Amino acid sequence: MTDPPIDPQPVAVATRLVQVRTKILKQNDVAARRLRQRFHDNGVFVVSLVSSPGSGKTLFLERTLTMMRQRDYRVAALVGDLATENDAARLSRSGVPVRQITTGTVCHLEAEMLEKALAGWQLDQLDYLFVENVGNLVCPATYDLGEDLRLVLFSTTEGEDKPLKYPTIFNTADIAVISKMDLADLVEFDAETARKNIHAVRPEMEILELSAKSGAKMEKWLGCLQARRDVSASAET
Repeated sequence: MTDPPIDPQPVAVATRLVQVRTKILKQNDVAARRLRQRFHDNGVFVVSLVSSPGSGKTLFLERTLTMMRQRDYRVAALVGDLATENDAARLSRSGVPVRQITTGTVCHLEAEMLEKALAGWQLDQLDYLFVENVGNLVCPATYDLGEDLRLVLFSTTEGEDKPLKYPTIFNTADIAVISKMDLADLVEFDAETARKNIHAVRPEMEILELSAKSGAKMEKWLGCLQARRDVSASAET
């Protein structure tokens, strides 16, 4: 008795999916290059934030925007979400320009989404632009947004093994932020283990441990941000 012939259809479907994904990423990279050049031409430093839901990313960004506005920096933000505009309304309390990007079923922001959302904004009137991505540690990893700096956040309430579970996003980010440090003792968070896990995935990656709620180490974060911008500006000259 002979074995039945193997149906080639699954292979063909998989190949097609790879081809489509490759084309989408290539289109995104082209748009990201346009954005990066536009940002640099206008002298605006762009920071993107990625995290899973519940990491405290929006509170962290709200506190950052408020502190920078109080220091007379010219800042603005774009915020992505699947359906609601809740985060944009919340960030608007900082007193800086904020625009929402509603992605529908798309689980990440793409460079062309940013291009459309920036219509009418005078980028040369900004020092910093912040981009809050959709809450996800998988989809955003491979999508360049033309940013100068990418932060990946995870909170003490999520456990120490987040970097080991999602290594790709940590490898594409520049700084790891451990948030909600005010809850570290309460949830028995092992910061040393978390740092080892980050460096196991990305050796020598810069790590910031802070609390947006209490304000602990937020000044250190702003100092780090300014230092990163200074290095970027020096590299361009």
